[in-house]
Amino acid sequence: MKIFCSRSLKFLLIPILLTVLPKIASAQETTNPFWEKVQFGGGLGISFGNGGFSGTIAPSAIYNFNDYFAMGPSLIFSYQSFDFYKTTLYGGSWIVLANPIPQIQLSAEIEQLRVNRTIKDIDINLENNFWNTALFVGAGYRAGFVTIGLRYNVLYNDRDRVYATAWNPFVRVYF
Repeated sequence: MKIFCSRSLKFLLIPILLTVLPKIASAQETTNPFWEKVQFGGGLGISFGNGGFSGTIAPSAIYNFNDYFAMGPSLIFSYQSFDFYKTTLYGGSWIVLANPIPQIQLSAEIEQLRVNRTIKDIDINLENNFWNTALFVGAGYRAGFVTIGLRYNVLYNDRDRVYATAWNPFVRVYF
């Protein structure tokens, strides 16, 4: 009787497992619809020259509500070091993107940066730490995952100690 029961269980379990296991495996492969609309990207920059170094990393993510509108956060870290001058900037931004047609991308971005600046020379030892807020509006040409354009800092003034001008070119990449 014992042999018969174990054989019967095997014959019952094998078809059940063959039916259930593929469904369990396919359930593991389905993704959350939220993540299907998320794209990741950001910026990366590095430069050397005249006794100086500059590096920036700015990872970003956007959520695509539809083919026309997207928005999302970005983190920003930047470091510059030149002979007697060092600056560390860190913070974040929030961007809203509008695509009236696939090739044109309009943007609005609010950015908040903490700036830590040190100037050391023979006679000077100056530390300057402050917050800087920028509000950019921009437009760019979009081709696939890349957008190239120009943005304008609405809050820029001549005493701005972060950006040299209100106009900034940009390259955006989202995968």
